[in-house]
Amino acid sequence: MAATQTLSQTRAISQIPKHGVLTVFGYGIQVRVDRGHLFVEDGIGPGRRQFRLSRVRHGLRRLVVIGSDGMVSLAALRWLADQDAAFVMLERDGHVLATTGPVRSSDARLRRAQALAEHSGAALCIARELISRKLVGQERVARDILLDSTTADVIGRLQAELDKAETMDAIRWLESRGAAAYWSMWRDLPICFPKSDLHRVPDHWRAFDTRKSVLSGSQRLATNPVNAILNYVFSVVESESRLAAAALGLDPGLAFIHLDTPARDSLACDLMEPIRPEVEGWLLDWITREPLKREWFFEEPNGTCRLMAPLAIRLAETAPMWARAVAPVAEWVARHLWSRQRKSTYEALPPTRLTQRHKREAKGSSPQASLERAPQNQSVCHGCGKDIQYGRSHCARCAVPVQTERIIQAARMARDSAHSLEARTKRADTVRQRRKEQAAWAKSSQPGWLTEKFYVEKIRPALASVSNSTIASLLGVSRCHASQIRSGKRNAHPRHWLGLARLVDLSEGGPIE
Repeated sequence: MAATQTLSQTRAISQIPKHGVLTVFGYGIQVRVDRGHLFVEDGIGPGRRQFRLSRVRHGLRRLVVIGSDGMVSLAALRWLADQDAAFVMLERDGHVLATTGPVRSSDARLRRAQALAEHSGAALCIARELISRKLVGQERVARDILLDSTTADVIGRLQAELDKAETMDAIRWLESRGAAAYWSMWRDLPICFPKSDLHRVPDHWRAFDTRKSVLSGSQRLATNPVNAILNYVFSVVESESRLAAAALGLDPGLAFIHLDTPARDSLACDLMEPIRPEVEGWLLDWITREPLKREWFFEEPNGTCRLMAPLAIRLAETAPMWARAVAPVAEWVARHLWSRQRKSTYEALPPTRLTQRHKREAKGSSPQASLERAPQNQSVCHGCGKDIQYGRSHCARCAVPVQTERIIQAARMARDSAHSLEARTKRADTVRQRRKEQAAWAKSSQPGWLTEKFYVEKIRPALASVSNSTIASLLGVSRCHASQIRSGKRNAHPRHWLGLARLVDLSEGGPIE
């Protein structure tokens, strides 16, 4: 009985987050159908989760499986297809293992046009357009986020030269030059971690350095956190590109820019090109506002940086955002291929299954936004790394010493400014000027009725109705000095009494006429 009480209790969850992405990870993963419900179980060791979703009001749009330890039944795949939900399987390093989406009818003429695109000239036009959009996005990131106008101008000139590119090699060469200029701006980009994690962070994790890994000579096998995040998110974008191509009836393996290889779906890589700057801009906005937790990453014996499950899940939840970004690109490619085919005048354009553009245009509604907002990241305390409310920079515990440090720093700066050579010189000049004015003033020039008693009993009480700035302007003193005169903590010099009497409209017999 005692042992039974120590066992972890699992609870079936029936609600999916608003973004519609369910990410499962761990060992012994199960995805099956139980009495019409989709049953999902995942976790590591005693930390298990269970999800039980009905066929109505489940909100599921993507089921993402991270890892390959477990089982997925055929009935579960059929359940997902019936509910128009996609299935994505990623390796722990972010490599796309499998994707499947709702089964839709396709037109063989579109796939034939895709296969003949190199001979019809469509491949060159599509490649030029996709790379042009990519360079425009890189220029925007360089100019608006990284604030490097010089590099942005270089990328802009390369984008303008695309119109003159008549071969695929020329297009690839311009793209490579743009990439070299673009990634050179990232080299010194600092990667921030909470202060409490710094002693556990390798030195080469604190800067971006280069996009190419020293282990592979390519983007694979990232050796620092930002490159690892980029690789993982690009894998999510690749899976969405595969689904988009398949939904439109395109072959994900027949590409225009990337070479056809059995190890990847090259068309999916083509469709990703205009989306890459969107991903990079999103990541830059994130890492420049929030530090990264050390516990989100681990380093393999060969130096490869990998993502832990909490961060991998958070990144997988951005899938709907990238699906919306890829959709118009994929539909443009399908429409361009269709335009190169011989067909009847009355044949309609291929359906816009991803953006529903044709339906919206028929109804007269506004175009759909190409990019929806990403799930809001939890803010991280810059001191201890604790999860805090979005928009804050420190938790309650770390905010007190930070605020105290800021006050001390401000006081130190004020003190240093007050004791600087320039400040001391200015104060000495003011003292000398005041002494000259006092020496030039003669007591005999004062009216007989303007005595110290008159000043104390009549003028000083009346100054309460006059602002400090007015007194300071009249006497040529600071507002602090004027405040002390107004409150009676300090008496004005007798040479100023007549001016103050006129200011409050007083004389020996009453108000000054």
